[in-house]
Amino acid sequence: MPSNKSVSDAPIVQFTNCRILRSHQLQRGEDLWVREGKILNPEKLFFDEKGSADIQLDCKDSIIAPGFIDVQINGGFGVDFSLATDDFKSGIDLVSQKILSHGVTSFCPTLVTSPPSVYHQVLPQISIRNGGAHGAGILGAHLEGPFISKEKKGAHPEHCLRTFEAGAFQDLLATYGSLDCVQIVTLAPEMKRSSEVIRELTKRGICVSLGHSVANLSQAEEAVQHGATFITHLFNAMLPFHHRDPGIVGLLTSDKIPAGRRVFYGMISDGIHTNPAALRIAHRAHPKGLVLVTDAIAGMGLAPGRHTLGQQVVEIDGLNTYIAGTKTLSGSVATMDTCVRHFQEATGCSVETALETASLHPAQLLGIEHKKGTLNYDSDADFLMLNDSLYVQATYIAGEEVWRQDALGM
Repeated sequence: MPSNKSVSDAPIVQFTNCRILRSHQLQRGEDLWVREGKILNPEKLFFDEKGSADIQLDCKDSIIAPGFIDVQINGGFGVDFSLATDDFKSGIDLVSQKILSHGVTSFCPTLVTSPPSVYHQVLPQISIRNGGAHGAGILGAHLEGPFISKEKKGAHPEHCLRTFEAGAFQDLLATYGSLDCVQIVTLAPEMKRSSEVIRELTKRGICVSLGHSVANLSQAEEAVQHGATFITHLFNAMLPFHHRDPGIVGLLTSDKIPAGRRVFYGMISDGIHTNPAALRIAHRAHPKGLVLVTDAIAGMGLAPGRHTLGQQVVEIDGLNTYIAGTKTLSGSVATMDTCVRHFQEATGCSVETALETASLHPAQLLGIEHKKGTLNYDSDADFLMLNDSLYVQATYIAGEEVWRQDALGM
């Protein structure tokens, strides 16, 4: 076997007998080559290095797709990211380990509206890190609130909501304490002084999302012109679509989006938060902007009963989660792989499209598509093996197997 030592001592792994999601198509007759956590270009390997595989793995005709990226997850398995605890780190480690079985290789731990003391205690304990055998990678926090509308607060505690005062951005900084590990901020764009806050956050490379809001379309368009690029769980916690003023929902077909900019929108495809017809409407109106999110809460993976979401007690009844004693929906208990399967079934879209809503699109939203969300050469080797029904069989991060469905469970 020719030596691979000219470039690297690291072993080269060749995944054979698979269908690879690349360039929006499942490609047959190609293999996936991995070295040192990256996807290799086999032509360069053969012709420039005269190299070959050290290890060959037969994928038995599995689909190989990029790992899922969840940009809105509040917790799971009894862990609530909005609760300040002394063992917060072990909680986030537990969730990042458990979601590997759902195909999630990277995520944004999400905090719902909380008192400043919670942000000050929790945010320093969230560090951006690569995934591995220890669990999914952390891309940075998603701060959903407290700068949101009272009328559309949903499951967010009203006594913690805030408005922007005279020094709007300084007020936001004082509330959160630090933006060092923050990736996304959800706010209501109709609030006074929100434009300057959106500009400042965008300048720092933080994604601004519009949500929990009573904004009309022109207020939403203005926010996008100032740099907002995302909509938090479309249809939920915003004005319902109206033909004379479609509100934030109207951004999906707005002609006022700056040239070269794409507005993305999150959807909770759990069969509860959004009717399948609404999923189809959104997808058909703006397919390239759709990002599946779980919006999962601490009760994901646990038995029905009472759990927490930040400052609130929530009750799980089947797949429904409510603020205790009310019929107000509060996050979901759906897993990302379930959301992908439900989305494909509800919309009748292709397998490729369904998979990209949970991988390519969130990566594009966060501006990391050069390394995550695709299986292009030189990108991170974070990928899944799935069967034809889109059940995850194995999860890989940086080319290493980090989870596999046991033979009995298949």
